[in-house]
Amino acid sequence: MLADYGSHIAAGHVYVLTTENDELQGFIVFFAVHQQMFLENVAVSDSGRGQGIGKSLIQFCETQAVRLGLISVHLYTNAKMTENLSIYPRLGYIEVSRHSEDGFDRVYFEKSLG
Repeated sequence: MLADYGSHIAAGHVYVLTTENDELQGFIVFFAVHQQMFLENVAVSDSGRGQGIGKSLIQFCETQAVRLGLISVHLYTNAKMTENLSIYPRLGYIEVSRHSEDGFDRVYFEKSLG
């Protein structure tokens, strides 16, 4: 979408998961905003799909949020990404709103951590 990954990397907001041979399996971008963690992006390589990598990365984000004493994790996805719309609720996320923003139809989710 519109993320500035160079800035995220410099700020320490990007985490990667690799194999023992340093092959990229997935990455996640998240950071604290007030008392909430904002999960900006999570992606899994084609070779890593179906292995629980995305779920593990999201759990890592949630663990870091708890460690920081934050109350929830917030994220959004494009409404066209129908697979995501079913994955996030299975991980305990609740849809909180839908609206168009920056030319995208976005679906917002939240998970309380307390």
